[in-house]
Amino acid sequence: MNSGKQQRGITLLGFIVVLMVVGFFAFLAMRLFPVYQEYHFGVVGAMKGVQQEPGVANMTPEKIKDLLNRRFYISYVESVKPQHIKITRSGTGYNLNIKYEVRRPLAYNLEFVATFDKTVELSRQGSTD
Repeated sequence: MNSGKQQRGITLLGFIVVLMVVGFFAFLAMRLFPVYQEYHFGVVGAMKGVQQEPGVANMTPEKIKDLLNRRFYISYVESVKPQHIKITRSGTGYNLNIKYEVRRPLAYNLEFVATFDKTVELSRQGSTD
C-alpha cells in the first residue's frame, strides 16, 4: 500500500545550486552594468546632445571637443580620453567618432574588456544618427 503523502519541492542541495547560479549572474551584472551604463547614458547621451546643439556643424573641432568634454564632466564619464575622440570633416559638417575600450577586473586575476565604437553625424541640415 502507498502512503497518501508524496513529497514535492526542491531539496536543500538543489536550492543551494540554484542560489549559486543566480548569485553568479548577479555578480556578473554588478560588474558589467556600470560600464554599459556609462557608455549608454554618458557617452551616447553626450554625443547626441552635441549633435543637437544649434550650429554645431559650423563650429571648430576644438569647440566641439570642448562641448563634448563638458557633457562628459557633467555625466561623470571617466573612460573616454581625448585621444579616443576623432572629428573628421564630411560633406555637410563633421563626423564625430568615439572609439575606446574599458578593461576592468572581474574576479581575482580575470578581467573583462568592453569595446565601444559610436559615430554620429554633425550636419548643417539637421541631426541624423
